[in-house]
Amino acid sequence: MKYVIRRIAVEEWRELRAIRLESLLDSPDAFGVRHADAVVLSDRTWREQAERGAAGADDGLFVAIDETGSWAGTAGAAPLDGIPDTAHVHAVYVAPAHRGPDGPARALMEAAVDFAREHTDCTWLTLGVREDNHRAMAFYRRIGFHDLGKTVPYPLDSTKSLRILGCPDFRVFPSS
Repeated sequence: MKYVIRRIAVEEWRELRAIRLESLLDSPDAFGVRHADAVVLSDRTWREQAERGAAGADDGLFVAIDETGSWAGTAGAAPLDGIPDTAHVHAVYVAPAHRGPDGPARALMEAAVDFAREHTDCTWLTLGVREDNHRAMAFYRRIGFHDLGKTVPYPLDSTKSLRILGCPDFRVFPSS
């Protein structure tokens, strides 16, 4: 199947809401929010999220759309609040029917990484993945992210940790 990968449009907040809620049902431990908390967010909140992902100068959210026009996945990148000089990949999700080597995951990640390179002046690009999410960990390593040896507590369960992975070639500086 072929996919179109593009930045979300401001008016697509309803589609964003639908795929985010789907992702929280499908993978309740993969994101830092619970479905029950996300489902009660106001339309205004969803509009603001779509606007940031569509029009933010340094916050981009990308969507994969399949041949039928359905949303198959998302990935975004933005500077990380509270951590100077670091951008972070977020909202990575691919619907189950679109997972695998022919799915849009790699292209979504490439779009997010390219966006962070072109629209931020950050030196580092990271992402966080739960230590027990072996499928995601293997995918991120396969596309070149590496373990930085850092963990942070998972916000929804203090007994779990997020492993921080980095993109080693995010900023390649010429040698002098």
